[in-house]
Amino acid sequence: MPALPIRLLLATGLAMAALLPPAGSAAAQTTEPGPTLAGIRAKGLLDCSANQGSPGFGVPDSRGEQQGLDPDICRAVAAAVLGPNARIRWTVLTSQARIPALQSGQVDLVARTFTWTHSREINAGLQFGPVAFYDGQGFLVKKSTGVTRASQLDGASICVTAGSTNELNLADWARTNKFEVHPVVFESNEDTRKAYLSGRCDSYTLDASQLAGFVSSLPKGEHLILPDIISKEPLTPAVRKGDPQWYDIVRWTFFALVLAEELGVTQANLDSMLESPNPDVRRLLGVSGDHGPAMGLDRRWAYNAIKAVGNYGEIFQRHLGEDSPLGLPRGLNALWNHGGLMYAPPIR
Repeated sequence: MPALPIRLLLATGLAMAALLPPAGSAAAQTTEPGPTLAGIRAKGLLDCSANQGSPGFGVPDSRGEQQGLDPDICRAVAAAVLGPNARIRWTVLTSQARIPALQSGQVDLVARTFTWTHSREINAGLQFGPVAFYDGQGFLVKKSTGVTRASQLDGASICVTAGSTNELNLADWARTNKFEVHPVVFESNEDTRKAYLSGRCDSYTLDASQLAGFVSSLPKGEHLILPDIISKEPLTPAVRKGDPQWYDIVRWTFFALVLAEELGVTQANLDSMLESPNPDVRRLLGVSGDHGPAMGLDRRWAYNAIKAVGNYGEIFQRHLGEDSPLGLPRGLNALWNHGGLMYAPPIR
């Protein structure tokens, strides 16, 4: 067969290219709902985890409504998927029950002081989203013990919750430092707290931010959180493996909350920001682009999420920061351009 003229080949190639969607465009992506998204829409609600009671992260208020960083992540995802007035069905889970509940489909999303680890992601069939709170494990003691550093806990009995990373971290820390400790293990955080307060153990070990939440409910001046941090605890929402669309929705909803803070978009100014000339704001709020439809969502997916709970900074201040009983500094949880680690990829 004779070779085609170069001009004809070029013309044919250009014609075919014109029929293809631009690289990275929404048209190049599927918009059909995957199994999790379809299931949520069929139910008309999001099944989400609830904490047994961790001030700042998840605790029922006087009306029985879940309040905290983790419930607000669930609310943001529900609003992104189901729109305003989205419904959530809360399932209270112990540390040990979190993974089976997610694996079995009892819940669609676990946002419950859940540490991202290799074994949980690789062996348990889970996928972890962005880190929602950078934490580390600490120790709580009664001031009457005279203990001021963790090194003084050699030989101590230490209350810890079963099925948590805290249990393994405690054993690793003791082994590394050649300490002898006596773990006193309980099924739930509530049982562990009660045991510590009743004197069953010399110290209580848990993520430092959760210890701060616990102390905020106790008489002032009687307890001390030791300054020693013995682990990394990236607290992260998690989903089941096998549904990449749902994983994208959860990840990008959280990223949208972080981007909103960075761009100055708040729950209060959200509607006025629809008129912003900033291309990043316009893409975030769905004024331009098809980033929502690319995930099977409405163009206003991020607008709905921010409308429901505010941006990440607002959520932090409300539940964990200066506006809360915990009064925690932002620290590592500040935005990347304010000395922290909170960083979201651009929506473009």
